[in-house]
Amino acid sequence: MNQNKISIKWRIFGYLASFVGILLILLWLFQTVFLDDFYKSIKTRSIKSYVNEIAEHVDDSKLSSKLENISRENDMSVLIVKESGEIIYNTDSNPKNMLNKMTGDDIYSLYKKAFNNGGSTFQLFSREELKTNPFENSTGEKYGSHDRGAPLSMIYAKLVNRDNGSQAMIIASSLITPINSTVETLRVQLIYISLILILLSIVLAIFISRKISKPIININESAKKLAHGNYDTEFTGTGYLEIEELNDTLNYTARELSKVEDLRRELIANISHDLRTPLTMITGYAEVMRDIPGENTPENVQIIIDEARHLSTLVSDILDISKMQSGTQGLNISKFNITEAIREILKRYGKLIEKEGYSIEFLYDSDVYVNADEVKISQVIYNLINNAITYTGEDKKVIVSQNISSNKVKIEIVDTGQGIEEDMINHIWDRYYKSNKVHKRASIGTGLGLSIVKAVLEMHGAMYGVISETGKGSNFWFQLNLE
Repeated sequence: MNQNKISIKWRIFGYLASFVGILLILLWLFQTVFLDDFYKSIKTRSIKSYVNEIAEHVDDSKLSSKLENISRENDMSVLIVKESGEIIYNTDSNPKNMLNKMTGDDIYSLYKKAFNNGGSTFQLFSREELKTNPFENSTGEKYGSHDRGAPLSMIYAKLVNRDNGSQAMIIASSLITPINSTVETLRVQLIYISLILILLSIVLAIFISRKISKPIININESAKKLAHGNYDTEFTGTGYLEIEELNDTLNYTARELSKVEDLRRELIANISHDLRTPLTMITGYAEVMRDIPGENTPENVQIIIDEARHLSTLVSDILDISKMQSGTQGLNISKFNITEAIREILKRYGKLIEKEGYSIEFLYDSDVYVNADEVKISQVIYNLINNAITYTGEDKKVIVSQNISSNKVKIEIVDTGQGIEEDMINHIWDRYYKSNKVHKRASIGTGLGLSIVKAVLEMHGAMYGVISETGKGSNFWFQLNLE
């Protein structure tokens, strides 16, 4: 095991723990460190917003009641004065408010600052500053250096033009209550909350990490068994849709791999049988010809030649099907007479018909032309006829027919053998698959014919199939487009 790799269980635990840790850090920052700044910022925006609202209704007949509501609901004092210093409205919700201590000079000082500042001014004062002349010494909005424990008072003044052409100044004042005690309370609460959250997050992280990782770990253990060739392995991870889908996929893969392994073993056994038989015959006849005088006859030599050719054909067929299925062998499309091609193929069976008593009949109405690879289509027809000869009945009869329908030509090769079981029909195109699980050496060819047929016809995009009924023979067919 690679020590540098982390288990999925601990990785999930780490992610969840990190997430909770970040949440706690943010909570501490916003509830303690930045709380004072947030509070001042909110109060500042609030007082400016209400002054702007008052400025829009400065000449409203119901301004007095509006000012009373604003002052009462927001703990704010509002003063409206004329250019001459005469007070128009005055609301005082808090006796400790700065507006109660402002003199005429103070109001005039605010007026000059607002005028010089483009029509408004904002100032923040501590208690110490209020003991001197605050409107001359205040640092304005730079209140970050004030002692956090000292109460602060803010004043916002704004110049407005009235309907009669005169100018007035709206002054609003509000207290900023010290929040040190609030921060300390929150800090103590956060300590307990943090401890509880850390404990709960550890428990939750361990639970979730195990819950998620357990089915994955189980699947991984089963996959290791599958990798070692145990195809009976069952994947049983549950709990999530994706995990169950992965289970189904891997179980299906295991079943298919098991089938492939069975076919591989059968293929090796069958090819070994087909290789062993001609090799044994070649070796046997060669030894007889060497050791026994008079056995060096043309007949024995012909048997050796025939078996050597069978070996060569077997190797060629294996190479052909491997190339076609891997896509390394292309098609050489041309227009040719498929009827004439069938006639030429049937001529090759003259000796077989004469010596073995086979009957091969070709039924057709007229010659037809197709666009296809002539060599490979001829190989298809030859292999289907070989297959029919190998498995036909005792009457040794094979029928080849050509039928034209809907601009297509359909070639059928029919034998009179035992037929194929219905549940085995889909498997007969596999290499060396035998429906009865007993390998039979082909009378002609190598036993790989149907696999070659399937590969060639799929390369052409042609339709093909087999109609078979147990005890009544088989009908192999394929269709090509007419030229």
